[in-house]
Amino acid sequence: MYIAIEGIDTAGKSTQIAALKNHFPDAIITKEPGGTVIGKEIRALVLSAKTKSTRAEFLLFLADRAEHITEIIEPNLDKMIISDRSAVSGVAYALTQTDINTKDLVMLNDFATKKIYPKKIFLLRLTKEELQYRLSQKELDGIELRGSEYLLQIQENIKKASEFLGLTLIEIDATKPINKITEEILKDIAND
Repeated sequence: MYIAIEGIDTAGKSTQIAALKNHFPDAIITKEPGGTVIGKEIRALVLSAKTKSTRAEFLLFLADRAEHITEIIEPNLDKMIISDRSAVSGVAYALTQTDINTKDLVMLNDFATKKIYPKKIFLLRLTKEELQYRLSQKELDGIELRGSEYLLQIQENIKKASEFLGLTLIEIDATKPINKITEEILKDIAND
C-alpha cells in the first residue's frame, strides 16, 4: 500500500513516519521532494528560494515527482510505501502561488506520476496558534520564511488538491499527542 503523510512544515510528518516505521519495519520510507539523488538536488534548490518564477519552481517539483515515481514508487508498489509528502503537496503549493489553472495542474501531475498516486493521504492539520509556536522554535527555511498565513493557505489547498486529484484524504488534528495520531493512522490503514 502506498500512503503519504501530508502537512505543512512543523506538522509532525517526520515524527509520524518514524513511528510508522516501527510498525512496518520493511516499509519503503521516502519523501517528496528529495527521495532520489536528483530529488535531493532539486529539494535544495527549491528550499533556497532562489527561483524568481513560481512556474519554474512548480516545474522543478514535477521533475522531482517524475523521478521519484520511476525510481522509488513504481518498483515497490507491492510493498508498504510511506512517503513524506506526495503530488498532493505539489498541487497545493501550485494552487497557492502560481497562475496555472486546475485542469493543467491535474494533467501535468498525471503526466509526472503516470497516474500513480497514494492510496491514502493523511493530512496532519495544525491550528494557526500551534503553527506560529512551532515556527518560533526553529530556524526557518526559504518556504517557512513566507510566513504562517502562506503555510496555512497551503494546508487548506492540500485538501483541495486531493479533491482535484480524486484521492482519499484523512484529516488528523496534529495538536493531539503523538501516540494518538499514530493510532489513528494505524487504525485507518488496518481498515483497508
